[in-house]
Amino acid sequence: MSSVLFTGCATALITPFKEGRVDDEALAKLLDFQIDQGIDAIVACGTTGEPSAMTNAEWEHTLSFIIRQVHSRVPVIAGTGGNCTADVIEKARFARELGADAQLCVTPYYNKTTQAGLIAHYRAIAQDGALPVVVYNVPSRTGLNMLPETLAALSQEENIIGIKEASGNMAQIMEMMRLCGKEIAFYSGSDELTAPVRAMGGQGTISVLSNIAPAVMRDMTHLPIGQAAEMNLQYLPLMNALFLEVNPIPVKAAAAMLGLCENEVRLPLVPLSSKNEQRLKDEMKKAGLLC
Repeated sequence: MSSVLFTGCATALITPFKEGRVDDEALAKLLDFQIDQGIDAIVACGTTGEPSAMTNAEWEHTLSFIIRQVHSRVPVIAGTGGNCTADVIEKARFARELGADAQLCVTPYYNKTTQAGLIAHYRAIAQDGALPVVVYNVPSRTGLNMLPETLAALSQEENIIGIKEASGNMAQIMEMMRLCGKEIAFYSGSDELTAPVRAMGGQGTISVLSNIAPAVMRDMTHLPIGQAAEMNLQYLPLMNALFLEVNPIPVKAAAAMLGLCENEVRLPLVPLSSKNEQRLKDEMKKAGLLC
């Protein structure tokens, strides 16, 4: 297996905004909260961080700020993915210069590609060598599913070190694991599958819930699997509530309820509906996050 970047939980970090700008003060507060609660890694400018609604200058600023604030306390994984291979490579080179430890690359969306195209896309990124690659498979967003045989081919690339698997298809994940063996690290990209993926030999999760409950997800990825499974069931209603509307709309609302940032998302996203806000608040209370 390639060297494992982290074992446990990485937070797919939200990007706090205030009056239309990246809120550096809230971002520093969020990062210190994450690290103080024992999180294992940070994903900067992944899907939950709204990079598709940020300018290049904002993406560069946010990534640079996060790397400086984290100050090597945990690995920082830069979200570089996109639907243009050359742009992904350019972003990876920039992230490397800033000091990122790895890159998270979502499968191409909109223009999509074939399975052969996925292999060519990821090989080009990996062989450029700017940063180790964590593949991100999330067909509900991209409209493109990476097949197990495709991942097996990519797992032979030295610089492809892991996958964030968010298909929600446990049978597919298991087949990927069977075909890849120990060649790459497996991280659940769905909070609700954290314990099942661990039970099958995965290294952890890249989490949305950990934005507001980092210690919970840290424990779920480090405690014995029996305890982790019990926690997974206990927090399942809250995990589901965080996807009542498109991510990161609910988790931004939840973070605002905890005073971590403003409840501000970028168009075309809009704030959580009042009905779903109450449902989310109720689940946060049941989980002990709110009084």
